[in-house]
Amino acid sequence: MKRLFAVAAVVFGLDQITKVLVVQILNLREALVIDVLPPFLVFQMAWNRGVNFGLLAGDGDLTRWLLIAVALAISGWVLWWMRRETRALALISAGLLVGGAVGNVVDRVIYGAVADFLNMSCCGFQNPYSFNVADISIFLGAVGLILFTGEEKTP
Repeated sequence: MKRLFAVAAVVFGLDQITKVLVVQILNLREALVIDVLPPFLVFQMAWNRGVNFGLLAGDGDLTRWLLIAVALAISGWVLWWMRRETRALALISAGLLVGGAVGNVVDRVIYGAVADFLNMSCCGFQNPYSFNVADISIFLGAVGLILFTGEEKTP
């Protein structure tokens, strides 16, 4: 479990530091778009009030607090699930997911929405969506939990 908490803390820290740097210090809140390496990397401000791709978005406090509760419940369930896990990749995956989820929860508490700002496009495809470090971590953590948990196969 120490590994899980260490990974979660690193992810949470990176997520919050990048958001402070880009959203507040670079003032993306007002600039809305900053070309870094266009079109491969652009900082494009988006306030996500829903889940992935803005699904279930609502401006009401009920939606906000419901999504906070769901994220915390899922994080709690993952922690409970991993309590006896010994496989490093499973614990790292859980830490990625929990750290990202808590990072987005903090956004919802502070800003009322998740601060998304990374936008990447390539090869003629213009990506309309922005994301953040927490989103990347949640995705990688979920994939890792699928790949690295379950019954161990013995030869």
